[in-house]
Amino acid sequence: MSMDAVWSAGPQHKTSVQAAAFQQPPSCPLALCAAIEKGQQELKKLNRTEAQLREALAREKVLLDQKDELIRHKDLMSRESDHRLMNGLQMVSSLLSLQSREAPDAKAAEQLKIAANRVATIGSVHKRLHALDHVSTVELKGYLENLCEDITGILPAEAAEHNLAVEGITLEVPTATGIPLGYVVSELVMNSAKYANGKITVSLGVNPGKGYELSVSDDGPGFPEGFDPKKSKGLGMKIVSSLVNQIGGQSLFGPNHSGRGARFTVLFTLNERAAGAVEGV
Repeated sequence: MSMDAVWSAGPQHKTSVQAAAFQQPPSCPLALCAAIEKGQQELKKLNRTEAQLREALAREKVLLDQKDELIRHKDLMSRESDHRLMNGLQMVSSLLSLQSREAPDAKAAEQLKIAANRVATIGSVHKRLHALDHVSTVELKGYLENLCEDITGILPAEAAEHNLAVEGITLEVPTATGIPLGYVVSELVMNSAKYANGKITVSLGVNPGKGYELSVSDDGPGFPEGFDPKKSKGLGMKIVSSLVNQIGGQSLFGPNHSGRGARFTVLFTLNERAAGAVEGV
């Protein structure tokens, strides 16, 4: 039958010809049918895998939302804890100061005053360090300048004439190193304020062969004969020695560069990745 005859047979015959074009062929090569069936199976597997991935992503989203909520709750609790701690330290410092003024024994009064100043220093240091909770590094010189401003504000009235200065290089250090060094400086500055008058200098610099050095010096009477911070019975020096060991540092002590007074130096190193840019002042 010619194509003209098919088209002229009317709409009904035209439809049957069109339908026949989409019918399954009467015979199919075996290899071709197997390939189609395999492809359909792979498609089903992919659909199942996609569904599983979507379910896994949905579970992960729920877990991430829960994690974010826990972090927010933790931050809230941390701020509340810090607030309570600061209030507690302030109260303890005030009570110790009050007790020192009422103590009949001069030596006991002096020890209570030292304890009050130390508690106040811890509060100031804690407040300063709290800003470093979510950072991995800190610019050490700037941090020490701010810390020393806090310390100056809590020095005893008779030590108001002290000139506390921070000098040296700009150095980026890991927070895990900067925090112990901050405590070391606070202890040494408080010790210098106790025994010396005049200028107290905190200096940060490069030490050839040793990495870096951080020192606190004053123009007081200097260290006593046979002084050894590791054998000192004073709590302050025990704290300093412990913190220096914590960062793998080394302690040096003796007169300052002018040949008088006292100079306590901490030598420490930083690996290449941890050390930031160093600039002269």
